[in-house]
Amino acid sequence: MIGISKEIFMREYSRKLMEGSAALFVGAGLSQPAGYVNWRELLNEIADDLNLEIDREHDLIALAQYHYNDRNSRTKLNEKLIEEFTKNAKITHNHNLIVKLPIYTIWTTNYDKLIENSLEQEYKQVDVKITPESVSQFRPGTDVTVFKMHGDVSLPDKAVLTKDDYENYSQNRELFTIRLKSDLVSLTFLFLGFSFTDPNIDYILSRIRILLQENKPTHYCIVKKPKPRNSTPEAEADYEYDLRKLELRVNDLKRFGIQTVLIDDYKEITDILVELNRRAFMKNIFVSGSADEGFDGFDHTRLLLFIRSLGYEIISRGYNLVSGYGKGIGSDLVLGALESAYLTPSSIRNRLILRPFPLTVEKERKSEVYLKWREYMLSFAGFSIYVAGNKFDPAKRDIVLADGVMQEFKIGTSESFYNHPIPVGVTGYVAREIWEKVYHDLSKYYGPVNVAQEFSILNEAKSSNEELIKAIFSIIEKVRDKKV
Repeated sequence: MIGISKEIFMREYSRKLMEGSAALFVGAGLSQPAGYVNWRELLNEIADDLNLEIDREHDLIALAQYHYNDRNSRTKLNEKLIEEFTKNAKITHNHNLIVKLPIYTIWTTNYDKLIENSLEQEYKQVDVKITPESVSQFRPGTDVTVFKMHGDVSLPDKAVLTKDDYENYSQNRELFTIRLKSDLVSLTFLFLGFSFTDPNIDYILSRIRILLQENKPTHYCIVKKPKPRNSTPEAEADYEYDLRKLELRVNDLKRFGIQTVLIDDYKEITDILVELNRRAFMKNIFVSGSADEGFDGFDHTRLLLFIRSLGYEIISRGYNLVSGYGKGIGSDLVLGALESAYLTPSSIRNRLILRPFPLTVEKERKSEVYLKWREYMLSFAGFSIYVAGNKFDPAKRDIVLADGVMQEFKIGTSESFYNHPIPVGVTGYVAREIWEKVYHDLSKYYGPVNVAQEFSILNEAKSSNEELIKAIFSIIEKVRDKKV
């Protein structure tokens, strides 16, 4: 078998995502489906100017240099960059999937702005490094840093295009080289849409291989397998040749610690990214609920004790808590989490993801703001625990079902999110309604994972708080054993 299987890759890389040590290296292959050109298309007119045929040229960096030599100017090259990479391009589904992942460092050789635009659309604070000077600058509050090692369309005269640019890279853009070396040693990269023909990357990878020898870290790349063009003997011979060349290239990448995942179709990248999103947040647990009162079978005092124990166990078992600080349960949930000895001052930021709902929103905007808020919170979680779900309605002067809890269930189980719902039905109200929906269609929400016994416990009046918590984490562990 050439390369490693998709399952091995997803298992290993998703662990790095959960640890926060995953990084991404994006090449032109990711931008092409959005409508941007590749290098060959970019330089087609440049080749025409030189009376050359682009399809017969293999060294495209040299081609750009020939044009510069011929004109003694890179004005035309700069104009082509601006012309091609300022066109309106649609952010792809793959971009949307990438920016949801817990990745904090992205490198790219692309000149376009698709990555940073996608991140900003996801409400992430982005620090884009375009020039060497910017690499050394620190921007507080940054969620993701994007390193554009070949420059950006906004500064076409500084973009890396010609042989001169590549040959002088270590001198003119040395800070990029230093930082990339550091990241390649400390992080685990996925190379996506990327060609390993870039001389800068080859140089950096070679230096790391020499420095670390057998202790080099593992990285991954996704590559499409060749296919025979038709059934003619010539096409079959070409296919065998391409396959042999691929095998040699895959083995060569192992020298640098890069493991290759082979795919038959580029559509498989989307499937891989979807699955990585599912697995990446398996350590994050969202707790949804509100409670102005309990009921005879599960009174308010017991409910708060249960919530406090739940917060404690989430942290003690190595998971992270996501909460909107639901009315009536939020303070006890967080108090339980803080009581865990495993929550240290230095880890609070990563392990307690608290997003209390804003209270001073104009009435006409409240529904829209709260919907976005819920979507934002749920995007962090792999599991959602639903508890109670009631509130006091001043107009009716009575306890009613909390519609926000049901909305969170609908959001979390929609196609764009990858939450596994765990309703504690015995706590009543909306949680009971959600339990009924999920329990009678477990395969929809859990696939082949058998959690029927645990779900029964979650709705049994005789279940103790300890038994409920044990059932909750049994469900979580079964799902994680299947996925990770």
